[in-house]
Amino acid sequence: MKPAAVAFYGIALGLLAVGLRELLTGFEENRCSMTYMFEYPEYRRVALPRRVARLYPAYGLYLYGEGLYAQETRALKLTGAPVLFLPGNAGSYKQARSLGSVALRKAENMEGGLHFNVFTVDFNEELVALYGGSLLRQTHFLHESIKAILRLYKHLKTPPQSVVLVGHSMGGVVARALFTLPRFNTNLVSLIITQASPHLAPVLALDPYLLDFYSAVRQKWVNHAKKLRNVTVLSVGGGYRDYQVRSGLTSLPCPPADPNKLSLVATAVPRTWVSTDHLSIVWCKELVLATVRAFFDLIDPETRQFTVNPEKKMAVLHHHFIRHPVRMLGDTQDSSVSMLDFPEAWSEVNTLRLAYSTPKEGQVRYFLFALSSRRKAYSHFYCRSNNMEMTSWVYGCVHKNGSSCVRAVDLSMGTELLPPYKVLVLSLSDLSSVTHLVVSASNLNGKQFTVECEWQRQESQTVSVSAPHVLSFGLTVSDVSVNSSGLLHTIELQNFDQVYQALRINVASHCKVHKDRLPNVYRINVPWFREDSLTTASVPSVTEISGMLHTSRPDNASGVLLQLHTAPNCQYKVSIRTSLPRVLGQVLRFCGPLVPVYTAVTLLLACGGQLSSILDSRRAAGMSQVVAKGLQPHKVNLLVYILHLLLSCNWFQELWSILYLPPMDALPPTTPDATFHEGVAPVEEWPHLLSPLLYILGAAVAFWGSALLRLVMRLISLILAPLHRPSVSRDCGTVPLRSQVLITLCLAVVGGLSCGPLSISAAFLLHLYRVLRLQMTERSLSHMLNLVPRKRREVENGTVDAESLTKSKECNGAPLLSECALQEVRDDLQLHLCLSALFTLPVMLIAPSLIHWIRNLRYATQLDPDPCWPHTVPLIIVYMLLINCNTLKLSTSKLLPLTSCLPLPLSIAMVTFSPLHLYRVTYFLLAALVPLALCCVL
Repeated sequence: MKPAAVAFYGIALGLLAVGLRELLTGFEENRCSMTYMFEYPEYRRVALPRRVARLYPAYGLYLYGEGLYAQETRALKLTGAPVLFLPGNAGSYKQARSLGSVALRKAENMEGGLHFNVFTVDFNEELVALYGGSLLRQTHFLHESIKAILRLYKHLKTPPQSVVLVGHSMGGVVARALFTLPRFNTNLVSLIITQASPHLAPVLALDPYLLDFYSAVRQKWVNHAKKLRNVTVLSVGGGYRDYQVRSGLTSLPCPPADPNKLSLVATAVPRTWVSTDHLSIVWCKELVLATVRAFFDLIDPETRQFTVNPEKKMAVLHHHFIRHPVRMLGDTQDSSVSMLDFPEAWSEVNTLRLAYSTPKEGQVRYFLFALSSRRKAYSHFYCRSNNMEMTSWVYGCVHKNGSSCVRAVDLSMGTELLPPYKVLVLSLSDLSSVTHLVVSASNLNGKQFTVECEWQRQESQTVSVSAPHVLSFGLTVSDVSVNSSGLLHTIELQNFDQVYQALRINVASHCKVHKDRLPNVYRINVPWFREDSLTTASVPSVTEISGMLHTSRPDNASGVLLQLHTAPNCQYKVSIRTSLPRVLGQVLRFCGPLVPVYTAVTLLLACGGQLSSILDSRRAAGMSQVVAKGLQPHKVNLLVYILHLLLSCNWFQELWSILYLPPMDALPPTTPDATFHEGVAPVEEWPHLLSPLLYILGAAVAFWGSALLRLVMRLISLILAPLHRPSVSRDCGTVPLRSQVLITLCLAVVGGLSCGPLSISAAFLLHLYRVLRLQMTERSLSHMLNLVPRKRREVENGTVDAESLTKSKECNGAPLLSECALQEVRDDLQLHLCLSALFTLPVMLIAPSLIHWIRNLRYATQLDPDPCWPHTVPLIIVYMLLINCNTLKLSTSKLLPLTSCLPLPLSIAMVTFSPLHLYRVTYFLLAALVPLALCCVL
């Protein structure tokens, strides 16, 4: 193996490791607070009809309870509002305890005994994100569970007519799939809240059932959007801590005009502002509190059940999840407010800025700002206060009497809550009927707080800076200096609009005078998607911000803004540079499913190179050598990109449809307004530009994975060698014809009647045994050939007589101990190592189905549905035939020239049709292996 190739793939592996490290660990620490149960949680099973229990023996429905509440609900005589929690992929029904416990604790302080009954579904912790065969079954059971829940309230005068669903991960997708059922009454569910649910597309499409399920759900919600307009859906993504489901996939694929569908990221939720991983989003106290607060506000006081009014539901969700005005939800903005006429409580501010701290003694205090002299010079009025009481605090004066304002309008509903304080920005052009602005700084309760206000000219406090190019590798820096004469500065980040970009933003603050100040807040505002992130920093400080996007910028959207809520009279320096590790992390986050495709392409081309070597020289090349040559982007990526360009032409699209070819595969779109049409994802340009890099990463996985396979085979052969008699034949580990036929029939029957993945895995293990025996034979032959020269030297020295050496030759036979025999075994070993690496890919793709079957054995012995049924028998036959294959048979086959030419076109087809449909990789590999198996027979 050439050192240059090892060094190249070592560098590629290093890049992959850097990207994986950034993807898995390169995020903020978990700042979620844990939710705790104050009493022991209990899960009371709800009895279901016998028909339902017989159809779904692995599933169950439970009611969550604690302490006294659990005792009171033992008879299931319920009076609360029903909420149903749905676990996700491999999720437990016990994950509902965070939501249920917080809801119980909050209900203790509610008047009139208002509370919720939190139910949870047990889906047997199925791997539905990787095996889609159970999704429809879960959907039907969910329908039966909802009907069973509503039957528990029949004794009430006004029983609930619907259930609120809270779905985690794939549970949220199952919740939306309810509406695809033909007999489902859409009035049974009027509100769905999903947490880290991949609505846009599955993370990995390992079987066709998963994509068919997604397609049915998407078509239902897109084609029947008007009928489902009254169903409110809120989707919350976890942010960058969630590396399992990226937040872009949590965007709801619904028409943009639908006002009752909301998608956002947890970092943008008021009073939460944290990123959650895939599991902590369920128990993150900040997010659970926001959800429970919204539930209480959604209760209709007359029916004591969840409201069905769409406008009321959206107002509540907007209040708790999008923009919190630091006011109670029921408060309305009065058209006119009477002010206290205490002349000593009023102060008119004639300066450009106000900074006021309340004293310890309670007092009434108002500050008056005249608008008439400021309208021409300034465009906005900015005010902030760390008084978090939910009261009005900024007014517009409409009637002034002397030094005080008598009548005013409340302007506080435009307030926005930030982590350390509340902020209000008023546009002076909207205040034509107001003569003065009034800021209340009253603290009658003696609580101390700070108020800072100023007049602003937005143009002078907004600067633009171009983000460094992604290929600058962090060597180019864009600097912006802000001499803070204001409290709010905005930096427009130009050319920062793609998900593969990643910036490292450093903000350094320096103040000449050291005194207590309100903290800085740095906010990355993304106008086209609710994925804002906020960072709080002290003054002075040096703060690093990660500049990355969950979604790409649509054509009609404005650019990303960096908003700096700063301290007055301080200097700020903002440095922006590209972060190569984060770029690699973003590439893997969005294009990770392409890496296994390119790994398969590399191994398939390596197999083709091995066949070409046998065809040319009747010898097999070293496995590492052919795998290293499997990196051929000039042949694969170039042709795929040409196809991509040709498909933009109408004549080529017509030719494509005439040939009945499926649409060119593409990864899920990254723009939030992009939707699938007829099951086809809109093709974006940038993944094609990154395809050479992804090919290199996939080739690195193939190169080092095959090296690991060789090492594992050697170690296992060393362990198993004492259990086998030494062999010197190249036919070791082969299966006699009769046994081969019998084993193939048995595996085919098992695969058809029980589990196809089990049969394929068994055939794969039989081939691995062939590799192990070849490895043992190669070691035995090498050892024996090393002993023959030593015995000759011992004869010459007289320590061993010549007769014993002759007997040794007669026992083993000269042909079996020749260098030629050793070379034949080595050739067969290299061939079968390549085949084993290739066989590993289908086994890895079917592993989730096999795990699902094993975990459900006590309920059913057959995997139903079986995603492997189309290729179970062909794969078993191919695996069994190739067990007896050797280089001699291949070199004499007339089909070998044609077979050696197939890997390249199949690799191109694999890259064209498999990025989204990952399960198709098996079909393309099978198309290459079937002719190879025939070469061993014909």
